[in-house]
Amino acid sequence: MSHETLDAAAGALPAEAIDAIERAATSAHRHQELFSERAAHIRQSAVRDVFDISLREGLVSLAGGSPYLQSLPLDRLAATAARIIAEEGLTALQYGAGQGTAELRAQICEVMAAEGITDARPENVVVTAGSQSAQDVATKVFCDPGDVVLVEDPTYVGALNTFEAYQVQVETVPMDEHGLVPDLLEARIAALQLAGRTIKFLYTIPNFNNPSGITLAAERRQQIVDICRKANILVLEDNPYGLLRFDGRPLAPLRAANPDDVIYMGSFSKIFAPGLRIGWALVPAHLQRRYYLAAESVTLCPPALNQMLVSAYLRDYDWKGQIETYRGLYAERCRAMIEALEEHLPAGATWTSPDGGFFVWVTLPAGIDTYPLLYKAIEAGVVFIPGAAFTPSDEPSNKLRLAFSAVPPDAIAEGVRRLAPVLQEAIAAL
Repeated sequence: MSHETLDAAAGALPAEAIDAIERAATSAHRHQELFSERAAHIRQSAVRDVFDISLREGLVSLAGGSPYLQSLPLDRLAATAARIIAEEGLTALQYGAGQGTAELRAQICEVMAAEGITDARPENVVVTAGSQSAQDVATKVFCDPGDVVLVEDPTYVGALNTFEAYQVQVETVPMDEHGLVPDLLEARIAALQLAGRTIKFLYTIPNFNNPSGITLAAERRQQIVDICRKANILVLEDNPYGLLRFDGRPLAPLRAANPDDVIYMGSFSKIFAPGLRIGWALVPAHLQRRYYLAAESVTLCPPALNQMLVSAYLRDYDWKGQIETYRGLYAERCRAMIEALEEHLPAGATWTSPDGGFFVWVTLPAGIDTYPLLYKAIEAGVVFIPGAAFTPSDEPSNKLRLAFSAVPPDAIAEGVRRLAPVLQEAIAAL
């Protein structure tokens, strides 16, 4: 089967079937024996699979966690990009500094100050290809195959894919409605260390966790860092949604009071434009050089044109006002989703009520696997992400993620209305 045929089949077949077809298509080739062991752990995420399906005409996509770019001043941005190339093209289209431009790194410190980190220094900022790249670099720098990385359950599928590719063992720590549970984190660390395992870092999304929408309570934040510090475990804090708290009062990041123990990752993907692929890591000073060299070895340098466009946006536009616009939009859409869930979903279904971000996490009664329900939902005209995508476990999941950020309120209501009978049928079949 050709790659084109394989891609076409992806919309109709389960991921496991696609994997089997790909293995069969390549196993007979003499190059098969050249693949690294790591290559077997690299796979396309369920989110990317569903992303392609969600583009079909007539479907309501509650799957993709995308910002609502229609609210940006696109005409002005087009003129800004044209001016940068016309007036500064020899810089914008040339190789640049491996760590990122000095101007953007200083501006990133201003963005982090708005989030609650007031002591960041530009020399400790490394510009990356989104926070996804920042996760990859951290795993490369700190993890050997077989090392342990701790994550919330559930957690971001892109991070899970990164950890799998580097052959680390992912161990989950439960959350409740207030986020990661300190006592359970401490117990998990103790058990793993007693078993002789080497734990390198805790990966956490404390604000509006992707996929659950849960926020780590303020009173737990220092506890989490203290537990990890005591065990000599780094904290990898991923905070792409922090400024998108609906009430406009972001909680202080874990990094704010812990400059030596937290690698902080941010991104312009959720507060500006994901297509530019510009994020960053704020790295403790004593770790900065190793981290920077590892980042440079992959990308050589972040794209100068994209960085200059982000810098112009932060310098010449009301970026804080745009975030206020986003907060209002997303708060309205979140309300629309919660109201639709309350109106249409059957008894036995529960869901989170986030204070910001992009996602609501729905839980169905035990015994239901939401992955097969995806295909029934597509037939009904709506798309979601099954919960199994957000955990390293191979067990079926009775959960699913719904995204409200890129969908107008009326479409959200229609999507939930289409989804409800699918869930009702599954619950009735128990």
